[in-house]
Amino acid sequence: MRTKTRPRKSQRNLCGFLRLLILLSTVAIHARTVVDEYRQTQEHWPPLQVDESVQVVELGSPTKPPKYEWQTRETEQLGRMLFFDPRLSSSGQLACASCHDSQLGWGDGKRFSAGHDRQEGTRNAMSLLNVAYKKQLFWDGRADGLLDLILRPIQSPLEMNADLPTIIDRLNSIDGYRQPFKEAFGDDQATPDRITKGIAAFLLTIFSSKSRFDHFVGGDYEALTDQEIRGLHLFRTKARCMNCHHGPLLTDNEFHHTGLSYFGRRFEDLGRYQATNQEEDRGKFRTPSLRDLPFTHPWMHNGLFTDLTGILRMYNNGITFNSSVRYRPGTPPLSPLIEPLGLSKEEIADLEAFLISLSRTPRHVFAPALPPMTAEATTTSEPTLNATSFSKESED
Repeated sequence: MRTKTRPRKSQRNLCGFLRLLILLSTVAIHARTVVDEYRQTQEHWPPLQVDESVQVVELGSPTKPPKYEWQTRETEQLGRMLFFDPRLSSSGQLACASCHDSQLGWGDGKRFSAGHDRQEGTRNAMSLLNVAYKKQLFWDGRADGLLDLILRPIQSPLEMNADLPTIIDRLNSIDGYRQPFKEAFGDDQATPDRITKGIAAFLLTIFSSKSRFDHFVGGDYEALTDQEIRGLHLFRTKARCMNCHHGPLLTDNEFHHTGLSYFGRRFEDLGRYQATNQEEDRGKFRTPSLRDLPFTHPWMHNGLFTDLTGILRMYNNGITFNSSVRYRPGTPPLSPLIEPLGLSKEEIADLEAFLISLSRTPRHVFAPALPPMTAEATTTSEPTLNATSFSKESED
C-alpha cells in the first residue's frame, strides 16, 4: 500500500511563491491593460461610470468661449487698470486684486479674505480662473454672471465698502482715466455700467494654462505617467468623481450638500439657501473646478482644508462624521451622489496624482501703472496713494 508523502517545506514555500507571483503578474497585466486603453483617442477609453441621474460631459480641454460685443482690447485694458486700482474702495487701500492674485491662483491663499477695516468674511475667495465659462458666481451662486458680479464686492460693506456715486466722481476727476474710457466706450466719462463691463472684459481673459492632461487628451500619450492614468481611470469609474466633476472644467456648475454645512456648529453655513431662501438649497455650495488645484488652496467654501490627501480620504469615507453630529435634527440631507467609495491607500495616491496632472502654474499678470490723482481734485479727505507701487516696475 502506497503512502502519501507530504511535500517538503521548501517545496510548499516555492509553490506559494509561484502562486503569489502569478497573482501579482495578473494584477500587473490588468493594470497595464487599463493604462494602454487610455493611451489612445478618447472614443476608445473605457466607459464612464456615473449615476443615471447625471447628465455627464466627457473630460477634455476647454474651447474658447464666445466674445461679448463690449469685450474689446480697449475694454480689457481699461478693466485691467480698474481691477488693480484701490481707489475703487472707500479706504483707497483695497483693489479687486487684493483678494484675487494671479500668483495665488487668482485667489488670496487665505481661509477668509480681509476686507474693509480688516474685517474677515466667512468664505474662501474663489479663484477667478476660467470665470468666462461660469454662469452663477460666488459659492452660493447669488450672482447671475459676470455683469451681476462686479459691483457686489465693490459696494459690499464687508469687502471694498464703496459708495458708488463717490467712486464714479473720483474716477471722473482723474485725468489719466479719460483717454482709456474714451477709447473703450466712445467718451471719457466713467459710469457704473462701464466700470462693470471694463472689469468683466479683463476677467474674461483669465484662463488656466494647458496642463499635462490637456496635452495627453491632445494626443501626447506620454504626457501622463502610468500612475496618473490609473488615477484618471479611477476618476471616471470607481471613485465616482465625474458625478459632479466632469466636462473640460471638471465641474457640473451645480450646487450640492457634501456634508460641510457644519449645521448647528461653529462654522455653520447654509450656502445657497442664503441666496434663494429655498429649503432644498440648505447646505449646498457650487461645485468648484478641479483645474489648478495646487494653486487655489485652501479648499472648500470655508477654506478649512489644506491637505488634498485628507480631502480624498474624507470623500472615500462618504464624508461621514460621528452620528450625533451628522444626524442632528434639522441637518440638511447629503447629496445622493455622496457614498463611501472603498478606495485603497494606493488608489487614493493614484487619484491624487491624476488631480495634480490637471494643473499648471497660472500665468502671472502684472499690475499696470495707474494714473495719479489730478492735483486740484486731491483733498485732505482723499486717501494718500502711491500708484507706482502697483506698477510692473515696482514688482520687478
